[in-house]
Amino acid sequence: MTVILSQLFTGVSIGAVLLLIALGLSLTFGQMNVINMAHGEFIMAGAYTTYVLQQTITGAGVSLLVALPVAFAVAGSMGVLLEYVLIRRLYARPLDTLLVTWGVSLMLQQLARDIFGAPNVQTRAPDLLTGNIHLAEGLSLANSRLFILALAIAAIAALTLVLKLTPLGRRIRAVVQNRDLAEVSGIATARVDRMTFFIGSGLAGVAGVALTLVGPIGPTMGTNVIIDAFLVVVVGGIGQVKGAVITAFVLGGLQSVLEYSTTVSVAKVLVLVAIVAFLQWRPQGLYTLRIRSLA
Repeated sequence: MTVILSQLFTGVSIGAVLLLIALGLSLTFGQMNVINMAHGEFIMAGAYTTYVLQQTITGAGVSLLVALPVAFAVAGSMGVLLEYVLIRRLYARPLDTLLVTWGVSLMLQQLARDIFGAPNVQTRAPDLLTGNIHLAEGLSLANSRLFILALAIAAIAALTLVLKLTPLGRRIRAVVQNRDLAEVSGIATARVDRMTFFIGSGLAGVAGVALTLVGPIGPTMGTNVIIDAFLVVVVGGIGQVKGAVITAFVLGGLQSVLEYSTTVSVAKVLVLVAIVAFLQWRPQGLYTLRIRSLA
């Protein structure tokens, strides 16, 4: 029983990390149909923001708390700049956005190497997040993983409230469902696009802060997680935050079970095979966007 509970928590913690990584992508890719390959580099920017703040602010706990809003603002601003300079000219051309943003991601990786160097760097976790909570014999929960889970839940709640209850959220949903109708109704769709990119990219920065607690920071760290993020969004259903939440935790649990019985590499392959099989059966993902039809 202890082994089962331990693997269950491991799966939940993996799912929380996947969800944080994919949550911003569910807006920029799912809501706007923009394939942003530079999303991983926004995650990297959030992680390096944490590293820089830790060099200037005394106390790992204080620097981590300060890093959350600062990383959101830094990554969000990068997303707005990318949208304004390049992506707004390429809407309805997803393959072009893929190629352009892939080039931007390579440029950002090189920029990170020039500023911080090619070797990975490490941040110090706050003392409160370095220990474990022991619940039973052989069952302990890492404080850092619990913090990431709480952060993921807070991000989901905040994003849901914004999309459901705020005027900005209503405008985002209107543009997603029918851009032309929203524009003739008086909605400034270009401004909505920029705000959507700001929120989605900012969430990537928050994910970067969380990833500093589970691994090193390097110029290619975004490349290592971007594919997993796309898989979560696609399997959950394009533009469906609820689907992304369910998919992240299901894939996290599946990966945890497979890693326990096989190896990390084999588990990755088996999870990918399961995803391919699922998409063959349900290519639209778990959930689909409901729109009004004139027929």
